[in-house]
Amino acid sequence: MKDQLVPILLNLLAALFGGLGQYAYKKGGLLLTEVSIFKNYHLWTGVLLFIFVMILFVIGYKMGGRISVVYPFYATTFIWGALIGYFWENEPLNLGIIGGTSLILVGLAVIAQSIAKVS
Repeated sequence: MKDQLVPILLNLLAALFGGLGQYAYKKGGLLLTEVSIFKNYHLWTGVLLFIFVMILFVIGYKMGGRISVVYPFYATTFIWGALIGYFWENEPLNLGIIGGTSLILVGLAVIAQSIAKVS
């Protein structure tokens, strides 16, 4: 687990930036009829955030991150999306969203537990 910790943390950070990138895409998409794509800073912010996400992936894999271990932690981007939607857009959280994001956390706990036993 020790050798996977930093790559996992990088993927968790990437997930946060990925969620923010999706939010920027949403905001930019809503402006497409009013603002040219070339002047739509929301869309360009989303692009830059996803470039940063890819950089974090590469760094994590270069450090020895195992794709079967570290990439599933990027699934927390769905949790960030739900939280961003709830807090910034006043989108409701229903039982399906809460249950689905809980399953993501359970899956990540199983992965973490299984690699802790191997290490």
